[in-house]
Amino acid sequence: MQPNEITEVLNRPLSQELLARDLTRLSYVAKDGTPRVVPIAFTWNGSEIVMCTTTNAPKLPSLRANPMVALTIDTEAHPPKILLVRGRAELDLVEGIPAEYLQMNGSYEMTPEQRVAWEAEVRSLYDGMVRIVVTPTWAKLIDFDTTLPSAVEELVQRRAARTE
Repeated sequence: MQPNEITEVLNRPLSQELLARDLTRLSYVAKDGTPRVVPIAFTWNGSEIVMCTTTNAPKLPSLRANPMVALTIDTEAHPPKILLVRGRAELDLVEGIPAEYLQMNGSYEMTPEQRVAWEAEVRSLYDGMVRIVVTPTWAKLIDFDTTLPSAVEELVQRRAARTE
């Protein structure tokens, strides 16, 4: 997929709406060679998806060994809206708490008092974190109105050919 095609998909209004959500599902290959999928908070900075994790997270050695990842951001309502992204994870060790971590957790419903307590707890717990930065190398938006999963598109085409 060419960079301009990726940009076109990610700049669609629905993609932008999905990129403003709280959670993505990060898929990677674990050290034992089996797949893993973990929900993780993220933020979109206009060109990269940024996630933050603890410095001792089990996913880090796996991502160092094989940085290729897939992400899914979707809705729960029917029909679902789904943004699929593939890319390469780059790991960036940061002292203290990355600004993105505080930003990505800012949309959870907390009172101002809860927010202050949560941030104090985070700052007392983490000496540093790792930013997982993914630059998309492939993207697909599925809205079940204008776009479908490729296998479903194929079935629709077959059905149309049979009825002609």
